Amino acid sequence: MNKKTIYFVIIFSGIGLIALQIPVANIIGSSQNFTVFEYLGPTAGLFLGPIFGSISIFFVKLYNIMIGGQDFDMLSILRFLPMILAAVYLGSKSKRNLFIPLLCMILFIAHPQGRIAWYYSLYWLIPILAVFKKKRLIFNALGATFTAHAVGSVIFLYAFNLPAAVWISLIPIVAVERGLFALGIWVSYPAFNTLLNKLEKKFKIPALKKLIKPQYVLSKKFFRNFL
Repeated sequence: MNKKTIYFVIIFSGIGLIALQIPVANIIGSSQNFTVFEYLGPTAGLFLGPIFGSISIFFVKLYNIMIGGQDFDMLSILRFLPMILAAVYLGSKSKRNLFIPLLCMILFIAHPQGRIAWYYSLYWLIPILAVFKKKRLIFNALGATFTAHAVGSVIFLYAFNLPAAVWISLIPIVAVERGLFALGIWVSYPAFNTLLNKLEKKFKIPALKKLIKPQYVLSKKFFRNFL
């Protein structure tokens, strides 16, 4: 692990643990909540690539469970997967990312309740199509958040056997929820680049400079190019 990775993991872990304590919405069918980390977490894949980005997310979530005294079981580990795979989607240039939502569609429709609400899984065509437009951050963000949604939905379907009526009722909610998460990722990435840029200038840390994408540092030029 090189210096830039170590610095990023330290900064990301600190901000991530804080973000995990700020709820934004309840997860239907669960006592848990979505948090601000849903916006920030997947961007680790853009900074460190799919492998180290995923590892960073895993350890932030694991440490959060440990300090929170929560139960750590197989279902807890499975709940790591949506964001980890969102980071993989964001950080990887491979078209093979489309196989994750495609597999989720198959698994969802294969379940008796999912088969009734099969059209719920049509949302996962978004990451399949977005994989061809990954150079645009907003499309990459949409693909990532709907990949996370696909994986999380399948886990909840098989773990809790939620009835078809619940999935159908969620269809309009998902559009708003995932749209906001995509916007959150789209905003978080340049915001994090800007933070790293300020830290690098203030503390003169060469390793941080290797992480920063200058075109995503908030400035007049950024707003001309991306808004």
